[in-house]
Amino acid sequence: SVKYFKLLKECHAHPKSVNSIKFSPDGTKVISSSADKKIRILGKRLHSLYGHLGIVNNAQFSSDGKMIVSCSDDRTIRLWDVRSRKEIRKFEGHFDNVTSASFSPDGTLVASSSKDRTIRLWDAKSGEEIKRFEHLKEVNDVQFSPNGQFLVSACDKTIGIWDILHTQRIGELCKHNGHVLRVQYSPDGQTIASCSTDKTIRIWDTISRVEIKVLEGHSDIVNDVTFFPDGETIVSCSDDTTIRLWNLKLGIEIQTLKGHSSRVIRIDVSLDGNTIASCSSRKTIRLWGLL
Repeated sequence: SVKYFKLLKECHAHPKSVNSIKFSPDGTKVISSSADKKIRILGKRLHSLYGHLGIVNNAQFSSDGKMIVSCSDDRTIRLWDVRSRKEIRKFEGHFDNVTSASFSPDGTLVASSSKDRTIRLWDAKSGEEIKRFEHLKEVNDVQFSPNGQFLVSACDKTIGIWDILHTQRIGELCKHNGHVLRVQYSPDGQTIASCSTDKTIRIWDTISRVEIKVLEGHSDIVNDVTFFPDGETIVSCSDDTTIRLWNLKLGIEIQTLKGHSSRVIRIDVSLDGNTIASCSSRKTIRLWGLL
């Protein structure tokens, strides 16, 4: 069943560019990070997390909703307690901007990517670095597979698939003609979606590592891509100021959401699939709901 979306509300939570937006697992809150060095939790009330000394590139909840992980150009990754809104832990070791950080599905590990050409795995409890995966160039993104056994990374024009247990690269996907900015596993782990400065979104089979589809329609850099919980639809956002929804089976665009007046940097979909959140370089956060 196709879902069509309309704008629910727009908010201005930061005085500078909003770099990431993510729903809480229960869908009642969104968390944003910004060039203003702050993290905001938007729910019934607005809360702020202070501590980073540089641009915050990413912030997201743990799967139980009790913790937040964030990363910054200050080269640190920080863990926060949602209830007290206090910093619990600081992970230090990267020697350049940290571009992404996320919890493993079970919340025991944190994976981070950095311009220092590494991905690092950290023990969430102790803050110790457990493993390191070396790249040849700056790493833009890293994400866990749904079963927590693999990582997928975006580095230059290539996508790497990594076996965590054996600390080795087991696959490389190279079809993009520009820098790969984001990568994500489908909810069932069978496919990977990637987006790039080449204006395309590509869908890959994780087992055969073959490109299944190329989704074209954006007229500028595609900054983010994410799956709906059912795995049948994906949503993307771009420097062309639009958000687009795509039917994966048919490989076609099903809706374009317009309204942002500048580059749309990140998007997320709530776990029930009924709300989309987006953020832009012009400080705005938008929530989109079902028609």
